Amino acid sequence: MTYFLLKMSATLCVKLQRNQGWLPLIQSVRHGSKAVTRHKKPVHILKQKLIAVTQYIPPARTVPPGAYPSEEKHVQEDNEFVLLLKKNLEEVFEECKMIAVVQTNACSVDDMLMLRHRLCKHSIKIRFFPNQVMRSFLSNSVYSNMAPLFIGPTVLFVSKEPKVKEMMSALRVSPQMTLLGACIDNTLLSSQGVVSYAKLPSLTVVQGELVSGLTMLTSRTAFMLQRHPAHLSALLQQYIKQQSPDDGAEATPKAEEAS
Repeated sequence: MTYFLLKMSATLCVKLQRNQGWLPLIQSVRHGSKAVTRHKKPVHILKQKLIAVTQYIPPARTVPPGAYPSEEKHVQEDNEFVLLLKKNLEEVFEECKMIAVVQTNACSVDDMLMLRHRLCKHSIKIRFFPNQVMRSFLSNSVYSNMAPLFIGPTVLFVSKEPKVKEMMSALRVSPQMTLLGACIDNTLLSSQGVVSYAKLPSLTVVQGELVSGLTMLTSRTAFMLQRHPAHLSALLQQYIKQQSPDDGAEATPKAEEAS
């Protein structure tokens, strides 16, 4: 029945369109949106006061004791063993002119013994100190800038004289040992600075070059000081030789006139 009614309405629409023209069955009309004219009114001052007075204030949370760490710093006193290590470190920094920090990366006991044997030939010793003791000692000393070098397993290469070339030659044979830095003659150097220091000539060679340079300068200075008087005496002698024949020739006519 519904299908029949729809078909009849479609037939009537077609007949009307032939006579009056086509008109759409549904037309959409667009309406503009209305402007919002309602604004939030300010709260009265009395109501604001009432809200402020009646506002709920939660009670302070009670923290059980021991839940948070105390703000007071407890200074832990060093035991006798740590004090002994610090005393040894102080002696090392006072007596040794070269203190190198080397990191050991999976170094076996045999490799360490071989390296110690090579370094002992050049009077270089290997000293072991815990990093915590090293940082505690360096924080209160003039060598505090060395504290960042002590990361992971580290050892110290110390010697009373700065034998950098011998140390670098021994480290080349042990690739598992990494040089982090060194303090040479109270000067903190990086690993690259230590390599550059090792390329410098020895102190004996520098002293020899300095002495030879000073000797050459003094000999040249003495030659320059003696050159002008010698040249002046040579000029005077030449002048005397030139004047002596003229004096003899003048003296002979005078003698003849007197006779």
